[in-house]
Amino acid sequence: MNHSADETRASLANNLRYFIKWSLIALLIGGTGGLIGSLFSMGVSFATSFRMNHPNMLFFLPVSGILIVWLYHTFHEEGNRGTNMVIESISSNEHVTPATGPLIFISTILTHIAGGSSGREGAALQLGGSLGNLFGNAIHLDEKDKKIAIMCGMSAVFSALFGTPVAAAIFPLEVISIGVLYYAALVPCIFSSFIGVGIARYLGIAGEHFTVLSIPAISVSSVGWIIFLSALCAGVSIVFCLMLHGAEHTYRKIFPNPYVRILAASAIFILLTLLIGTRDYCGSSMPLIERSMEGEIGYEAFFLKMLFTAIALGAGFKGGEIVPTLCVGAAFGCAFGQITGFAPSLCAACSMAALFAGVTNCPISSLVIALELFGYEGMEYFSIAIAVAFALSGYYGLYASQKFVYSKTKTEFINRKSNK
Repeated sequence: MNHSADETRASLANNLRYFIKWSLIALLIGGTGGLIGSLFSMGVSFATSFRMNHPNMLFFLPVSGILIVWLYHTFHEEGNRGTNMVIESISSNEHVTPATGPLIFISTILTHIAGGSSGREGAALQLGGSLGNLFGNAIHLDEKDKKIAIMCGMSAVFSALFGTPVAAAIFPLEVISIGVLYYAALVPCIFSSFIGVGIARYLGIAGEHFTVLSIPAISVSSVGWIIFLSALCAGVSIVFCLMLHGAEHTYRKIFPNPYVRILAASAIFILLTLLIGTRDYCGSSMPLIERSMEGEIGYEAFFLKMLFTAIALGAGFKGGEIVPTLCVGAAFGCAFGQITGFAPSLCAACSMAALFAGVTNCPISSLVIALELFGYEGMEYFSIAIAVAFALSGYYGLYASQKFVYSKTKTEFINRKSNK
């Protein structure tokens, strides 16, 4: 009896020490991550605004690309694997290099100011991972605790940038190993995320939110349309992943020199932009998402966004794939709704959530981010869309270092990496 009581007291004491320790660390990382994420958001917003006011910045793309390659070469980071490196720093013994944060900060702004098709949340994961690693080294955390610190940093910066604190807290726990959640990091990531978004809001950075114009009542017909849409989204997510990975491999094969590679991509990107006669596919294309939510988009928009993103990111421009993924999803869903006559705005929202689930393989984060972006009224539709897309998208994904610990179709251990 006394032995059991001693074990209980020891367990409670350990839990209390864990809670206090990680509350303090989360305060430090969340505060710093919120500040850095806010500065980064301001930088990207300034770059985007400047580019939109000066359309000829598109012709600066080759210079921007050369500067990015030069920066990574100067700091001996040519082999930097970006978000994949951050993922492997948690799942294995890979180390996040100190230069990762500053380089992705500057190079993402360089990409956006010239109009390269990319996002910013992928950069946020690298910035946050670099920050968490820096704090882990500074306060002498052991290797296991340093992994939690890296996840805290990812949550804080992602939350500050996108304004979805719950999704930002859960995403790092889920994205590393599909089928396993890193519950030891739950409290630290939640605290870091809310501190980060709190600082961002205090500094005037509003989170993203989109309005779904109409949500039909649940019926056999409406659910049938969403299942059909989500099955198509699974296919689109596979194609998008193949395009991104294929573009990178093709560039490296044809243009081994990184300077020539990024110059070639710049020329292709500029030429295509001039040929289609619009700058809609430059940068993150947030206006494209907004028009999709209003049911006003061309049928070809989703494919063009995939193409422009693959051209830019495959060659070495920086930023991230998450916002382009949401943009592709919105445009595809809107087009589906226009063709079928079924609620284009709702289809755009469901397709965004489904594409996010398909390319990240994170269904829980996908549902939470959908609720934070669109509200709770369409929860049933979002849940169905995410489940279908996740199940049918196979083992493809944005991140080559992502591990599938358990099968998507059976209750069995497989421990394999995503397809390329």
